Amino acid sequence: MNTPATLADPDTPFAVVDVHTMRRNIARLKDRADRLGVTLRPHVKTAKSLDVAAHLNSGTPCPVTVSTLAEAEAFADGGYTDITYAVGVEPRKLPRITALSRRGVTLRVLLDSAEQAAFVTEASRRAGIPLPAQIEIDCDGHRGGIRPGDPALVEIGRVLHDDGCLDGVLTHAGESYFARTAEDQCLAAKNERDTAVAAAERLRAAGLPVNTVSVGSTPTAHAADDLTGVTELRAGNYVFFDLVMAGLGVCRVEDIALSVVVTVIGHRPEHGWIMTDGGWMAMSRDRGTAAQAQDQGYGLVTDLAGRLIPGLVMTAASQEHGTLTARDGAALPRLPVGTRLRVLPNHACATAAQHRGYHTVDGTRPARPAPAIEAFWERVTGW
Repeated sequence: MNTPATLADPDTPFAVVDVHTMRRNIARLKDRADRLGVTLRPHVKTAKSLDVAAHLNSGTPCPVTVSTLAEAEAFADGGYTDITYAVGVEPRKLPRITALSRRGVTLRVLLDSAEQAAFVTEASRRAGIPLPAQIEIDCDGHRGGIRPGDPALVEIGRVLHDDGCLDGVLTHAGESYFARTAEDQCLAAKNERDTAVAAAERLRAAGLPVNTVSVGSTPTAHAADDLTGVTELRAGNYVFFDLVMAGLGVCRVEDIALSVVVTVIGHRPEHGWIMTDGGWMAMSRDRGTAAQAQDQGYGLVTDLAGRLIPGLVMTAASQEHGTLTARDGAALPRLPVGTRLRVLPNHACATAAQHRGYHTVDGTRPARPAPAIEAFWERVTGW
């Protein structure tokens, strides 16, 4: 009988998902959405994996959010037929959107201007298929969307409704990623809900139907305690979590399901450095914790079994080199060349995007001599 492969075997660097931790994260938010009485529409942009998505709803396709049409097409191929494409639509994307609609996929598009509404309705008329659209609402001055009181809201709604394309409204509390206390996150969640509901009520007051009132971000999804008037909740990062979310108090460090395995390749004792083969090509350039109370550099370091090594941080990165240093008076551990380590990411979405897939482990099982690899899950790439 062959010995199962372990994290000591594949060439480094490579991404790892602890499936036990991931499932716990998934169950936590699903239970919360059920208590709040709303549909959970996970955002698959973080994992971009049908294998990960299979754990979202006990193996049955559920409503999902995507950030690329490549994701929409891959998930449609996997049997997902209720999809929201939550990035502003532009004309050259419409043939692919229409093709998915012809396959029986309900693919909602997002827009925030009369110009976009006009080309969506024109494409709908040409195809003979209503293309459901949601109007993006700006709840906190972040990226796109229009304010609920903007006269353009009803104008856009009427253009869409006249061709059977108005589905509802969608907002995203992007500034919640800077809400550093539980109270601030609760306020962000309340503002997100109130803004979306106000926009929906304004459209309804103008005689326009609103089926969907969609809100969500990982911080607000975990902070919301009342979603009256909302129909669905979106979040994506929560499946893996990361150090930014831990820094906000949304999760604990031990809830981070994604890591990157790297190997020690050298030492610079005169600088207090341990060098690894995992640079920014493995971890990404994201420095999302730099503005938080505790800057985690490019990531915290664990041993191969996932146990944190006290005070050891990835503090610098070049393309294929990572630099580990000790902080807070910690002694630099003795880690010979060839030692394998795991690095927890600042931003799970960005780190995952550097890899073609995930080796999976179960962190509850004994790691002798190293955690066993259970499977390899591929990711969707491209746009």
